[in-house]
Amino acid sequence: MILRTPGAQPATIHSTRNFAIMHAAIFDAVNAIENTYTPYAVRLPHVSRSASAEAAADQAAHDVLVSLYPTFTATLDSELQLDLEGIPDGRKKQEGIEVGEAVAAEILALRAGDGSNVVLPAFVPTTQPGTYQLTPPNFAPADFVQWPHVTPFAIASASEFRPGPPPDLTSDAYTQSFDQVKSLGFVGSTTRTADQTQIGKFWNGNIQDFWNEIAQTASLEHNLNLGQTAHLFALMNISAADTTIAFFDAKYTYVLWRPVTAIQLADTDGNPDTVANTSWLPLSGKTAPDPSYPGAHSAISFAASEVLKSELGDPITLAVTSESLPGVTRNFTSFSAAAEEAGLSRIFAGQHFLFDHLAGLTLGRQVADSVLSTTLKRK
Repeated sequence: MILRTPGAQPATIHSTRNFAIMHAAIFDAVNAIENTYTPYAVRLPHVSRSASAEAAADQAAHDVLVSLYPTFTATLDSELQLDLEGIPDGRKKQEGIEVGEAVAAEILALRAGDGSNVVLPAFVPTTQPGTYQLTPPNFAPADFVQWPHVTPFAIASASEFRPGPPPDLTSDAYTQSFDQVKSLGFVGSTTRTADQTQIGKFWNGNIQDFWNEIAQTASLEHNLNLGQTAHLFALMNISAADTTIAFFDAKYTYVLWRPVTAIQLADTDGNPDTVANTSWLPLSGKTAPDPSYPGAHSAISFAASEVLKSELGDPITLAVTSESLPGVTRNFTSFSAAAEEAGLSRIFAGQHFLFDHLAGLTLGRQVADSVLSTTLKRK
């Protein structure tokens, strides 16, 4: 509800951070009572095993969201009361509420100085061929320039899994990816199929929102209980948040230009096999305002799918909907297939090169595998 309200998400705070904070708090609150896994960060002494885990989860989520989205306090308060009314009054309920309050306060304090609010100078592009330029038609300022400096939730550092550099502008790999996106990603493409056009439009939104909805579908299909659901969502959102920190580290290390710039300015790239089209624009109209390499959709999608595969297995019956293309449903039989389509969609949308997608999927998998091997382990 909050993220679907225009302007609710602060423009300088990536929502993967807020998802991870909320789900880490829910997990630690529930786990403080059930004691099934190693905690993420909060270890409360003397928690009764009879305390209400439902009350703890409701209160923790509420307190985090009120802190992160204070203008929604009245709505969140009402929703909390409705949730708590469904839990019998008494000592167990009250103890659960107190656990949720304590955990939320500690998680919020832990993230208070994580660097997400640091204001850095605006990104100033150079004119060197291959480097990121503000993109037409709107030339929006580059965003999240501070995100490589945000403290990760679980991995050692933003650069721990930094991919190697993108292909040289005169390489065959660059030329092939250039020609592919120039053909398939053009707003007026005659080579892109109707299905590819739908795919390019379908996934053209905040990819972390898609994967939280996919995880919700999967948790219901697998009949997960509260503790299992809290564990799944915490692992997935911590992985997505750290993947986001990691891909912004790579983006602002390599500062590769986007396809729209590469194609319009191809006469400057020193590659005789790339041909410019000065009026080329992507299917999606505007381009995401940050460097191209690696691809964010691919990175987050493969991080999320890696967690879901690890916890639930890969096969799944998924019917995915999109706010970007209302009324359309895409169907999948595995998490892997959904992740692959989400990543490739950015080529069809004219947003990314194939090598952006490949580097992103590897990065997302590496971050998720690291999180899975070190975090929220079963006791």
